Amino acid sequence: MRHKVRSRTLGRQTGHRFAMLRNLATSLLRHEQITTTITRAREVARFTDELISWARKAKNASDAAEALAYKRRVFRQISDRAVAQDLFENLAVRFSDRHGENKCGGYTRVIHNGFRKGDGAPMAVIELVR
Repeated sequence: MRHKVRSRTLGRQTGHRFAMLRNLATSLLRHEQITTTITRAREVARFTDELISWARKAKNASDAAEALAYKRRVFRQISDRAVAQDLFENLAVRFSDRHGENKCGGYTRVIHNGFRKGDGAPMAVIELVR
């Protein structure tokens, strides 16, 4: 039974899967557009939307302790300090007026991009919404 199964395993063990998602999310936040398989793109979209939501909540936090907690959540997932700082300074501001206070998600777009030449895997371009 598949009760309460939230995400795809992507054919990897847990540690490898989370490392891959962190690396893909870091690349997406750095370059604002990457090409990968459709399944990975959908998982990275969920992961990145959550990171951007945390950055927005840190920006809009009422007290410093709450903002610090959200920043630590992001820094736990993104090891590159420059990308994390860019997320807080630029992307959180860019997406701050996208939705209301309590809305989250919808910051990424997955566009189908044909099939990979070697094995025919369906490919997609994932990008941050402008």
